[in-house]
Amino acid sequence: MKLKNYLVICIAFWASLSFAQQGLQKKADNLFNKFSFVKASEAYRELINKNFNTDYATRQLADCYAYLRNPDSAVVYYKKVITQQNIPVAYYYKYAQSLRGVKNYKASREWMRKFKTLGGVINEKQLSKDANFITSIFNAKQHYFLKDVNFNSKLSDFGAFEHDSKIYFTSTANKGVSIKHLYGWNNQPFLDIYATDKGSDTIIHHKAKVKGDINSTYHDGPLTLSKDGKTMYFCRNNYNKNIGLKKDNKGVSNLKIYKSTLVDDKWINVEELSFNSDDYSVGHPALNNDGTKLYFASDMPGGMGGSDIYYIDLFENGSFGTPVNLGPIVNTDKNELFPFVNSEDVLFFSSDGHLGLGLLDIFGTVSDRENNIVSILNLGIPVNSNKDDFSFFMNNDGLSGYISSNRDDGLGDDDIYAYNRILQLIIEGVVSNSKTNKPINKALVSILDSNKKEIAILESDSTGYYQLNIDRDTDYIIDTKKEGYEDRTLQVTSKNIDDNVYSITADIILNPIANKIKEPEPTIKLDPIYFDYNKYNIRGDSSIELDKIAHLMKNKYPNMVIKIESHTDSRGPASYNLKLSAQRAKSTYEYLISKGIDATRIESHKGYGEEQLINNCDGTIKCTNQQHQLNRRTQFMIIKMK
Repeated sequence: MKLKNYLVICIAFWASLSFAQQGLQKKADNLFNKFSFVKASEAYRELINKNFNTDYATRQLADCYAYLRNPDSAVVYYKKVITQQNIPVAYYYKYAQSLRGVKNYKASREWMRKFKTLGGVINEKQLSKDANFITSIFNAKQHYFLKDVNFNSKLSDFGAFEHDSKIYFTSTANKGVSIKHLYGWNNQPFLDIYATDKGSDTIIHHKAKVKGDINSTYHDGPLTLSKDGKTMYFCRNNYNKNIGLKKDNKGVSNLKIYKSTLVDDKWINVEELSFNSDDYSVGHPALNNDGTKLYFASDMPGGMGGSDIYYIDLFENGSFGTPVNLGPIVNTDKNELFPFVNSEDVLFFSSDGHLGLGLLDIFGTVSDRENNIVSILNLGIPVNSNKDDFSFFMNNDGLSGYISSNRDDGLGDDDIYAYNRILQLIIEGVVSNSKTNKPINKALVSILDSNKKEIAILESDSTGYYQLNIDRDTDYIIDTKKEGYEDRTLQVTSKNIDDNVYSITADIILNPIANKIKEPEPTIKLDPIYFDYNKYNIRGDSSIELDKIAHLMKNKYPNMVIKIESHTDSRGPASYNLKLSAQRAKSTYEYLISKGIDATRIESHKGYGEEQLINNCDGTIKCTNQQHQLNRRTQFMIIKMK
């Protein structure tokens, strides 16, 4: 095999690794934003081991350990962070707080002084409790930013839940009809459930109420929806249209949870859940990601006081398990309400019993490797205020959602606010030919800091595009190389970039070198083979491709040596996928051996699990079966030809 062909194959192999690392960083950030800190920490450690954007991954990993209430590990990684160039001053504060977590108060005070000297502001109240160091670290910077929505009324609106670009919410607006019933507590109409298209400018009125049998004479809402959007669980007063409003022996009409199904755009078949009671409230339903657990708030006997958060198992036959109290990490002797579970099965809730900023505050939970809740985080300002803040909802992107609050300056009583998180800043651009303006594929783009320390090496894709997460307020150098073109160096800065700007563009134009751009010599291409979901046997179409490879190796290239690399899609546990890919590699290896290929001509056969996806189907977006199929593959690398 000619040396140039060998180099082409090696570069292609390296490029697949670079693409996988970019995908891994995106996956890690997505997990981090969703509070899935254990999984995120594993991904960031892998990036560090692969020396890809190491400084950034180290900072994120330190934060993961802090939020996991592991100050011993947090101190180790924050100590590495503070040696980095041009780091945000907040990391001195985080390091100081983690030192408090390991009770090294002297060193903590020294770093806190350095933080203050560099312009940091210290809130003495945040330093009052050593056990609260993770909340102090989390709130070292503002994570969320709020904006008004256009469907609030002058009365009470809360409980926004987004599904398929439609926003469901609970409101007393009831505009456009004569109001027959008023709630005696606040002289407002009773609550109903509404829906509006996301981004719609339509003023909400009675026609926006969901159609069907959900809205009754009394309170209805808030709600949660199944993943397919066809089942709704919602709150309602203990009311039956045949019996009327039922009250307990104290004269209180308790909340109950009901279930309804969507048929022809109408919510019908309303049924009361079996674990409700006339004697206490069961409300504020929230489903976990796969719909096997229903979380709720209740003041049922045997709790820790006030209203507690519980969950109950949902079985396929429609029956329910026994309510499980989430225990003292979540629940207090006061009120815990409005649970919400995101796509990574992380629980959020409101409480007036935990240390907070006002009345009800919104908290997130942090879980260990066994999914046991080990701590909680106050989401801080501006999610929380000195008033009631509740009904947290997070979209699948982990970056946007809704809260509800009766804080000052709202339109009405309770109001809904949309939130977004500041995205990690990305640098992106297109590498193109200065003569033809056409994109350049597989150009090597090196990102360096101002001290010329390499952060990452990327490769432009077929459209010439490249992308990488970078820090704000930092100077960078971009070196770009491509055979047949002059090298190009750019100076780029992310300083003075507004927080609502999420990307900066650095297009790279390369000058071709005259008479040196040649068509690449032909190379041997060994096509991949594919596997069925959760299978490792060789399919009929795959055996045809393997027979072709065996024919080439025996008859045309008798000295060819290859490597076998097998992969899975992202569905299923990572450990299981690693084992499944190894089985796929083995079955491929054994098939070629059975066709007369000497074992010494297969240098290795190895499985990589879901580590090297060739598309964005990493579990964060919805993908088709065909898209997942592309990842269930075995690839062949040519190591030697002659």
